[in-house]
Amino acid sequence: MATGVRLGVAIPQTSLSGAFDVRGIRGFLARAEALGFESVWVVEQILGSIRSLEPLTLLTYAAACTERIRLGSAVLLTALRSPIHLAKSVATLDQLSGGRIDLGVGLGGNPRIYPAFGLPAARRAARFDEGLRVMRRLWTEERVTLDGEFFKLQNASMEPKPVQKPHPPLWFGGHHPNALRRSVELGDGFIGAGSVSTKVFLDEAKVLRALIKDSGRDPARFPLGKRVYIAVDRDRARAGRRLDDWFKAFYGRPELASEVSVWGEPQECVERLSEIVAAGVRFLMLNPVFDELEQLELFSSALAPKL
Repeated sequence: MATGVRLGVAIPQTSLSGAFDVRGIRGFLARAEALGFESVWVVEQILGSIRSLEPLTLLTYAAACTERIRLGSAVLLTALRSPIHLAKSVATLDQLSGGRIDLGVGLGGNPRIYPAFGLPAARRAARFDEGLRVMRRLWTEERVTLDGEFFKLQNASMEPKPVQKPHPPLWFGGHHPNALRRSVELGDGFIGAGSVSTKVFLDEAKVLRALIKDSGRDPARFPLGKRVYIAVDRDRARAGRRLDDWFKAFYGRPELASEVSVWGEPQECVERLSEIVAAGVRFLMLNPVFDELEQLELFSSALAPKL
């Protein structure tokens, strides 16, 4: 697949009704790898009205179904999870996949969900930061002693370490200025949310580039990417209706589809995606929400050669 940008795709993870097509998921993964897509990705929504598969379990399945394609999360809400268990799960996944994991992390935009997980929303950013530091140390140090605000470790060890050294790349997501600063301070890349428009994302990218410059980091070693909800369909109205239905189920806001999605004929989709590429962004994660295998073929044949 010839393209000037790195292209990833979202794994079919949700269903508006009926049983999940497990064979279809397996076929999608095999075809994405055969077509030359760089990576496949999951999202996290544990609680919600839409039928959604758990992300780490789905990535494990994807690892077993593929051999070369990279496997990413965008993003896991790590402050809702034990960093000890998550560090072990990610290290295991990196081992089983032969070093193919990209770990996207974030706080999420809804602090009201924290009590459902037995956690206070207060100090969630501090818990997030400390949890990431715990995972990094367990992945890279033989023994870890830490007397943190949230986590206490005494001469703790975790084996095996991830295959990737020093650890799997950490991609950050978020919108708040503090989240953007945290991305540059702690992360290896940034992935823009699918729920924000191209304009909002490009404004965030400008802020990130300034932060990268001020930090002295090499911009070439801190990639910027964007999840894009997309539907390639010559019947634009039909595609719009189907996007609305999915956004209503996933976000509870059908009107969000028209604010953030790219849809329509192939050339229109290319033009909309090119707005992101023209700003210097070299990674796009394309997220179909219906007819995923058919969309995958169109991404490869009708979009990729023109990007």
